[in-house]
Amino acid sequence: MLRLLSIRNFVVVESLDLELGSGFSVLTGETGAGKSILLDALGLLLGDRFELRQLKPGAERAELAAAFEVDGHDGVRAWLAEQDLAADDGSLLLRRTLDAQGRSRAWINGRPATLAQLKDVGERLVDLHGQHAHQSLVAADVQRSLVDAFGGFTALCRETAAAWHAWRAAAERRDAAAQAALAFAAERELLDARRRELATLGISADEWAALSRAQSRLAHAASLLDAATAGEDALSEGDEALTGRLSALIAKLETAAVHDPALAAIVALLEPARIQIDEAARTLRAYRQKLDLDPSELARVEERLAAIHDVARKHRVRPEALPGLLAETEARLAALAESADADALAKRANEAEARCRRLAGELSAKREFAAHELEVRVTEAMQHLAMAGGRLEIALEPLAAPGSHGAEQVEFRVASHPKQPLGPLAKVASGGELSRIALAIQVAASEIGEVPTLVFDEVDAGIGGAVAATVGRLLQSLGARRQVLCVTHLPQVAAFADTHFGVTKRGGAAAVRAEVEALAGGNRIEELARMLAGSAITAKTRAHARELLEQHRRAG
Repeated sequence: MLRLLSIRNFVVVESLDLELGSGFSVLTGETGAGKSILLDALGLLLGDRFELRQLKPGAERAELAAAFEVDGHDGVRAWLAEQDLAADDGSLLLRRTLDAQGRSRAWINGRPATLAQLKDVGERLVDLHGQHAHQSLVAADVQRSLVDAFGGFTALCRETAAAWHAWRAAAERRDAAAQAALAFAAERELLDARRRELATLGISADEWAALSRAQSRLAHAASLLDAATAGEDALSEGDEALTGRLSALIAKLETAAVHDPALAAIVALLEPARIQIDEAARTLRAYRQKLDLDPSELARVEERLAAIHDVARKHRVRPEALPGLLAETEARLAALAESADADALAKRANEAEARCRRLAGELSAKREFAAHELEVRVTEAMQHLAMAGGRLEIALEPLAAPGSHGAEQVEFRVASHPKQPLGPLAKVASGGELSRIALAIQVAASEIGEVPTLVFDEVDAGIGGAVAATVGRLLQSLGARRQVLCVTHLPQVAAFADTHFGVTKRGGAAAVRAEVEALAGGNRIEELARMLAGSAITAKTRAHARELLEQHRRAG
């Protein structure tokens, strides 16, 4: 649950720390005092987009933070562990800064985070119902999502949508293959001819390089032979060969070394040179003996090079790329063969359709059960919200074929009193009725949800009297199971709260700031009296406020 909301330099809030506990808490105050600003700050910490106008005038940077207690909430803890954002003590701290240049940064447990991550974890932490949330209730996709979320099978919805997209893709491949059969046949004929040509050529990956080296060697065999012969003569075979002259020199020095041992060191330096020269001569002899002067072999190599070069030029690739071209050609032929297999494509499309219909059928059965349960709960709540005899019906209209959202269209139909026929929610319900129906749906859906904190921002607008007391009682009962925070103008709602916070606006036009104070005892009675009578607070008004609190205690 939300334990602390900390705000610095946000709109009219200069510095504020709001500590929250479990149960049902309310925020009250005069219009424009800044109650909804607190919830806007919470929304930003949960991934909403920042607007520059939300920065306090004159401030360089706004800082927002929220601390949550996540013990017992396995889904949140698992998400944090998966994202490598878990804290050692099991807590959760969200922090965000917004500066005058419009830049925004966010952290989760001290580690940099994206807006998508804030939104992702926020959906697991807080269910925030804004002032105008009920207006979106008339949209068909919102109604369908409400039923799915109430039933707890959104994962099945995603699986069904994925199956539908797979079915459509398989059907499109099947149809495209049928339409492109002639074009595929022409392409296949060209590719098959290229494959046969390349396969007949049979060039290996390194053959071009090997042939090029061989051609160079064979084409220059005569000059290579002359060079090898001249080298051998100079080293060992000629009259002035180096090996003979060096051997004679070494022998003379060895004789002289008898008289001066210092010459032995020079002999030691010359001996390795004599050995290496002798080895070089033998290697040149072996090279000369193996050198191929066969003109027919040169002709064969040059003919092979020409053939490879002609095929490479024909297909506009380098000769060494021909083996890769053959592999590409064979792969494309295989793909064309697969795409041309009408039976295989039809089978895949049929299998994808069957899976989609099976999942859509499962979804329809779950929706039917969840819709009935939601109907019952909302209809029961309507009886206490100035719509006695009213009822909600959730119609599941079958579609001709399953779509990405299943096999039916979901429509909320309502009658606000017994004599009114059921009709679409958007056309039948007035603004006030729509707001109360939205609250009934939110309360009914929230009872089975897993999100630990529920926030209601003036969703009780447009009601009063006994209906307002019923709303307060509903929120109080909800607070027994979840943490509930509500911004309200109704004293009948505020009196049911376990914790009451008063929001006040201080300062003049040049420097306005909002402050929050936990109200208890006489302060709380004074705030309830203000909500009842405005500025003209009398002893009678205070007595009425005290009575509201007493009624709350008896109800609690």
